[in-house]
Amino acid sequence: MTIGWGIVSTGRHPDTKMAPAINEADGASLAAVMSRDIGRAEAFAQKHGAATAYDDLDALLRDPAVDVVYIASPNALHAEQTVRAAEAGKHVLVEKPMALSVEDAQRMIDACDAAGVRLGVGFHLRAHEGHRRLRMLVADGALGRVAFAHADWCRGVRGQEAPPPREGLQAWWDDPSLIGAGAFMATGVHCADLLRYVLDDDVAEVSAVSDATPEKPLEELVTLALRFRSGAIATLLTGRRTPDYERNDVTVYGTLGRAGLSASIDMNQAGVLAVRTDALTEDESYASHPFALYTKQVQAFDAAVEGNGEPLATGLDGLRVVEITLAMVESARTGSRVSLS
Repeated sequence: MTIGWGIVSTGRHPDTKMAPAINEADGASLAAVMSRDIGRAEAFAQKHGAATAYDDLDALLRDPAVDVVYIASPNALHAEQTVRAAEAGKHVLVEKPMALSVEDAQRMIDACDAAGVRLGVGFHLRAHEGHRRLRMLVADGALGRVAFAHADWCRGVRGQEAPPPREGLQAWWDDPSLIGAGAFMATGVHCADLLRYVLDDDVAEVSAVSDATPEKPLEELVTLALRFRSGAIATLLTGRRTPDYERNDVTVYGTLGRAGLSASIDMNQAGVLAVRTDALTEDESYASHPFALYTKQVQAFDAAVEGNGEPLATGLDGLRVVEITLAMVESARTGSRVSLS
């Protein structure tokens, strides 16, 4: 069975990651692409071999060759487009962040459940074999009882006091009404989801400090302290004001030792795994690849569509990260700890 994918958006991520991944994945085909500008849609379709180009979402949703819709539009549009796709009988893989409110995230889940279609969220770091190994080490008890974990995804440019404003098709990233929050929406949400995934645990409490101000509400640097329901504590750092920041790591410390990956939190597959306990010493490097993680994400979603397992990240996983994001914004604004129900 070949599963046809339709892409909503012709932005950088669909262009450099998801379209190549769909074309690489066994049993997947790029059936259609949609942009508000038909010229961009046609150019994208020609570049990536999509069968049809559209400038109207409803037209794409009527296309019988489209089984799955990948939504990579501005964040504020995710909920409405997901609901429309579900009502048209299409499975949905939506980019992170899933939505800007818990209510919208739940509406997306409910719409897909009612339509009997699959809903996944684009947390590609779950596809990394090193991250999967780390999760297994935690689950098997190889690290003992987890006490502390950390994840970070940072970048920056020397000489910049702050990142310059985005322009053109990227300008929506600087619009609070479309993006919802700042740097956390680009990279921090991935770290939050990865910590949940690796620990197989939910966040109970969030404390955050950011550089957001009333005059500049979109943070460019933020750090979080998280308390998980198990009692484990984690920290998270993300932002765009840290030139020469080369870590982008995830590490777990337990009563029996530690395990983590350096330079694995990225859009490309990369990184080095190190495990250190009395019983285990492991070191493994992962070959760099520009879109391998996305190919695995597509393959896992296709399997879920065919009734074999779940998407790498479900709608509920996406909703939990929305909760963490909103708690981060509130905590940074008020200086208080925020509990999650």
